[in-house]
Amino acid sequence: MNVRPFTADDFAAVAKLLEDDERSFGRRADVSANNIREWTQFTDLPNESWLYEDEEGPAAVGFVHVYGIVGVGVGVVHPRVKGRGIGPELLERSDAALRDREIEKIHQFALGSDTAAHALLESRGYHDARHFFEMAIELAERPDVPDVAIETFSGEDADARAFHEALNEAFQDHWEHQDQGFDKWWERHRANPSYDPTLWFVIRDGDEIAATCRNEANRNGGGYVATLGVRRPWRGKGYAKALLLHAFREFWDRGMPRVTLGVDAENPTGATHLYERVGMNVESENVIFEKLLTP
Repeated sequence: MNVRPFTADDFAAVAKLLEDDERSFGRRADVSANNIREWTQFTDLPNESWLYEDEEGPAAVGFVHVYGIVGVGVGVVHPRVKGRGIGPELLERSDAALRDREIEKIHQFALGSDTAAHALLESRGYHDARHFFEMAIELAERPDVPDVAIETFSGEDADARAFHEALNEAFQDHWEHQDQGFDKWWERHRANPSYDPTLWFVIRDGDEIAATCRNEANRNGGGYVATLGVRRPWRGKGYAKALLLHAFREFWDRGMPRVTLGVDAENPTGATHLYERVGMNVESENVIFEKLLTP
């Protein structure tokens, strides 16, 4: 089996591999080349990625990157070659690539129902650290929105900086949140082919942004709520619900009745309960396994 780094030219093939794996567990899968581009944006692909290929095509893929004090690893084996030792080899490759970096821990991603991956990770010193839900709704009608003044993001640099500051403050309570700085954040989003400022929304209180919502079209089979955050002083006013329903209505008007989002199952702001109250349901579950590194 050939093993090589993958490039942007392989993103579509890698996306297909991930889709095949998820569907083998009975999950709905809508993985795009742009998803792979986004998930590997911090990866040094020539040195931190591995694509296994056999006579039938891509058989497994792995990649890593460092995010602040955390090393992040992903490894996926195609269903047709599972049980041949490729999963343990991918895990060793990612651990080896990360163990000498200036980090405190390694996180590995696993599908919630992939018990074989869970057992492998636990056998190599990882523990189940956090669960995340993918939630979805199929809108049956155009939703009503609470009477709250919601503005569309201007796309200007000054407005982007205020948006970033508000979002960063809103997420300061979230697990493993790390601010990458405005310049990198703004450059990353403007370079995203899915960037559409008409799908970014804010609620203001005077000159301050109290709440933000960033969305993407045509992701996961419809509209996608990428981030939704309310700053602490403005929580409890219904702003998160207003922004969420505003996004739903915008997607409905654009012909996308399916809307999805990802959420930390232990979100401290109670976001999961909000999403359930507006009609969203858990569609799938993912698990982050963690290994602490000692000096």
